[in-house]
Amino acid sequence: MWAWLSTSTPVGRLRFVTDAEGARSSLEREHASLRQQMAELDINDEAGDYDDNFADTAQVAAEQGEARAIFRSLQAELADVESALQRLDAGTYGLCEKCSAPIGEARLEAMPAARYCINCAD
Repeated sequence: MWAWLSTSTPVGRLRFVTDAEGARSSLEREHASLRQQMAELDINDEAGDYDDNFADTAQVAAEQGEARAIFRSLQAELADVESALQRLDAGTYGLCEKCSAPIGEARLEAMPAARYCINCAD
């Protein structure tokens, strides 16, 4: 699935090349899952599925706030996945965006949308 290929750079420099089909498939599945989760939150419906007779409006407001926070988190994850798909198209997937070093195989398997190598990750 993953391979290291030497490049024309100085001895010892290696270029990380991934199985693009496997990475794309994984990222596309994640993209679809995130879209589905966002749709299920139905964040655009301000009233939600709350009981009109529900007395504790503070609880309702808290639940709506939590739903919005989850939605924002899903949006950020979706943006990362879309960025990874763009990097696949550009041929830069698997390379750190900060230092251009290869992102480790285990990191990409755990986080297919990873943008940074372990050394540059915040």
